Amino acid sequence: MLMDETLKALAQCLMRKSIVRLNTSVSSVLLSCLVAPFARGSPLEGQNPITAHDDVSTADHVSNRLFASLERFSRLVDITYCVGTTGIAPPFSCASRCKDFPTLNLITTWNTGVLMSDSCGYIAIDHGAVPWSAPSPGAGTRAGIAMGEDYKTNKESRGSLIVAFRGTYSITNTVVDLSTIPQEYVPYPSPDQGGSIPPKKPEHTCYNCTVHMGFLESWRIARTVVLPALEPLRKQYPDYAIHLVGHSLGGAVAALAALELKVVSGWEDLSVTTFGEPRVGNDGFVEYLDAVFGLDDVKEPADVSGYRRVTHVDDPVPLLPLSEWGYRPHAGEYFITKPELPPEPSDIRSCKGDYDPQCIAGSAGEQLRTINRAVAEEQAQDTLWWTRKLWDIPSRSKLWQLFFAHRDYFWRLGLCVPGGDPIDWGREKYPNFTSSDEL
Repeated sequence: MLMDETLKALAQCLMRKSIVRLNTSVSSVLLSCLVAPFARGSPLEGQNPITAHDDVSTADHVSNRLFASLERFSRLVDITYCVGTTGIAPPFSCASRCKDFPTLNLITTWNTGVLMSDSCGYIAIDHGAVPWSAPSPGAGTRAGIAMGEDYKTNKESRGSLIVAFRGTYSITNTVVDLSTIPQEYVPYPSPDQGGSIPPKKPEHTCYNCTVHMGFLESWRIARTVVLPALEPLRKQYPDYAIHLVGHSLGGAVAALAALELKVVSGWEDLSVTTFGEPRVGNDGFVEYLDAVFGLDDVKEPADVSGYRRVTHVDDPVPLLPLSEWGYRPHAGEYFITKPELPPEPSDIRSCKGDYDPQCIAGSAGEQLRTINRAVAEEQAQDTLWWTRKLWDIPSRSKLWQLFFAHRDYFWRLGLCVPGGDPIDWGREKYPNFTSSDEL
C-alpha cells in the first residue's frame, strides 16, 4: 500500500513539473520528484503541506498574497451567476457566496436576457475590510500556508468598487459567439452612439484594431447600465479603487470596459482580473491593451498588476477564437498548471508576454499524454487506446472541458446554490490574508 501511494505521489509530481518546466531535463525532474516526498516527510499526497515560499511571486509560483487575491476574485465572479436566476438582494445576499463578503453593499445588477450578446453582472461597493479570524485548529493542511501575522490584524482599509461580469447563460452560446467575424474597434463610441469624449488626448492610440463582434456588442449593452451607476459612485468616492472581474465572456467584456474607463474616463486606479477570458481582438488590439495597462514593460513576475488574466491548463476558451482567424492573446497571464481542484500557489505560473509556450499557449496535451503512459506502466496497467488519443487532442479542441476546466478556477464556477457547485461541498476554505482593496 505504501509503495502504491508513493508511486501515485511520484506520478502526480512528474505531471505537474512536466507542464511547468518544459525546458528541464527528464533526469532532473525525476530526481526532484524522488527527493520531494522525503523532504516533506511523507509520500502521501493527501498529507503533503503546501510548500512554503517567500511571499514573492516568481515564474514557477505566485506569492501567497497574490494567490489569495485571485481566489477572492474567483468567488466574487461566481456570485454573478446568481443574477438572472435566484438573484442578489440588498445589502448583499444571495444563494451562493455572498455571505463570504459581509462588507459589500449591492449597488445594482443588470441582465439583458438570453441572447448570444447577453450581458449580466452586478456592481457593489466595499467600504473597508473587517478583521479576518484565524483558521481554527485542525483546519487542515490548506490553512498551513505561511501567512505571517497580517491576517490577524487586518484593519479598516481603503474601500473599493466592484464591477463583476458573468459569462453567457449557455455554454453553447459561448462556442457560437466565438465564430463571429471581427469588427473594427475604436476605444470609445462617438457621442451620438452614447459614448463620450475623452477628458484629454489619449496617451495610447489603437491602430488597425479589430475585436470580436459579440464581445463588443455585449459591452455596448452593459455600458448603458454600468456607466450611469459607476460615474456618480466615482465622484462620491474618488479614492476608492475600481476592480473589474469577469469569467468567460464576462472576461472579454471586462477587458473592453476597462479600456473605456481608463482611456475615456481617465480612471487610473483601476484593475482587472479575468478567469477563462477568450481572445478579444487582433494584434493591434493586443498591443493597445498591453500598452494601456503597462503589460508590455513587465520583465519579472509582480504581485501588483493592473491586469491579471487567469487561465487553466485544460480550458479551451483562452485559446479561442482561433489564431487562424486573426485573434491573439494579450499579456498579464497567470496559468493554473494543475488539472484538478484545488490549486496551490506552486500550481500557478506567472507568464511572460503575450505568448508564453510554458503557459496556456503551450498546453496542447502532449505532456499529459506522456505522463499518463508512464503512470500506466508504473502501475502495470494498460492504457486504453481512446485515452492515448485523448491526450493528443489540443486543449483548444477539448470543447467538453467547457463544462469542467473552463469552470475550475479555484472553485467550480457557474452554479448559484448554497456552497457553490456540489463538487465544492465539504472542501476547506482557502486561507485569507488580503485586504479588500488589494489587487
